[in-house]
Amino acid sequence: MKGIFFILLLAVTASYSQSTPNNHKTLSIGSKAPDFKLPGVDGKTYTLASFKNAAVLVIIFTCNHCPTAQAYEDRIIQLAKYYSAKNVAVVAINPNDPKSVRLDELGYTDMSDSYAEMKRRAKQKHFNFPYLYDGATQVTARAYGPVATPHVFIFDKARILRYQGRIDNVEKPTKTPTELNTRDAIEALLQNKPVPVETTKVFGCSVKWAEKTSLVKQGFEEWAKEPVTVNTIDEPALKELVKNPSDKLRLINIWATWCGPCVTEFPEFISINRMYRRRDFEFISVSADDPTKKGKVLKFLQQQQASNTNYLFAIDDKYKLIEAIDANWQGALPYTLLVEPGGKIVYSKQGPINPDEIKRLIVDNRLIGRFY
Repeated sequence: MKGIFFILLLAVTASYSQSTPNNHKTLSIGSKAPDFKLPGVDGKTYTLASFKNAAVLVIIFTCNHCPTAQAYEDRIIQLAKYYSAKNVAVVAINPNDPKSVRLDELGYTDMSDSYAEMKRRAKQKHFNFPYLYDGATQVTARAYGPVATPHVFIFDKARILRYQGRIDNVEKPTKTPTELNTRDAIEALLQNKPVPVETTKVFGCSVKWAEKTSLVKQGFEEWAKEPVTVNTIDEPALKELVKNPSDKLRLINIWATWCGPCVTEFPEFISINRMYRRRDFEFISVSADDPTKKGKVLKFLQQQQASNTNYLFAIDDKYKLIEAIDANWQGALPYTLLVEPGGKIVYSKQGPINPDEIKRLIVDNRLIGRFY
């Protein structure tokens, strides 16, 4: 089924190779490069003139969250490194409106597409090329018309478009491509030769145009309708919970309604669950409240729209709770564990979590991953 879904997705994405949704037409071969004025993650403002000395200009529309975009990050870095000495400028532009990205579209990433997150991704990956933000207005994206991320546009010295399409013909970085379309186009232009293949179809995540914000609202409305429950759990069952006999990466949070830091950070767990629950992942909360406070616990969980699996420890003996969860836990709340199948604890934290760290640990775990 997974293979069939991939083929269908490829077919749908490829079918939009000449025009994007909402009439955002893709720039045609022979067109002049539209000018732009965009902020970079380095704090500078870039325009077309910023690259006026380059013999070839390579503009790649890409983003943070898309698994295909992430699969190509290292290749873009290598591309910029290899051609920097050959007077080729490589620049990346994020076309996505971050307000149009749903949480359940972030299952392959630890970051969305805001300008602040772009800065973090560029620093984390050591980008050696300008990374520009167009998500605020999408004026540049509308002028160029990228179909998906990544989408490459290559211009000659006169800034005439000579190639638009994919980087190469293999998404997964673990496999070797047989067609290096972007490199072939660059090499041809450097040698004053015609580009052998001027246009290819592209595969990746669709551009998150501002018109898609309604889909984000729809997502929150759907999640709000999901049932929220809480069940009691005894000591043996809690120990089994931590042993994780499932085939999923399991995030467990121990909390209580009377714990300030617990209730403050709880919404982060809801967001994390919405991001990764379609993957081999599950979030489970365990309340350390008095068993007689089940109604209060349920009310809080309902307010948080916590449709994940929720438990309330069945006895009012906090030391048995501590020992059942983790012998290394000193007892302060909140307490969070990330457990692989078979019970291997890959993360434990007494006190509030760092959401960015947790997301990175989840998506980089062998059970999840950033690529299809």
